[in-house]
Amino acid sequence: MPLLTVRLPRDATLEVALRTLGLPASDVDTAYGLIALDPEQGLYALRVTDSAATRLTAAAEPDITVFADPRIETSGEDEQDQPRQ
Repeated sequence: MPLLTVRLPRDATLEVALRTLGLPASDVDTAYGLIALDPEQGLYALRVTDSAATRLTAAAEPDITVFADPRIETSGEDEQDQPRQ
């Protein structure tokens, strides 16, 4: 899921973000929630579906920036193969 930053009113909630962005809850990672990056400046982060990110960037909203948020996984090496420290 892409991660976006958005400018919202100070002390915004997930509900406020959904309403402001015109997104249904199904387009958002509600477990991740709305993360306050700089609440004094109204800067928040939110994970959204690919289709929601596409719609928001197509609308060319100046207060929205979309970033990749790739899943981080193990290298696949077995812990037994790792040297002990």
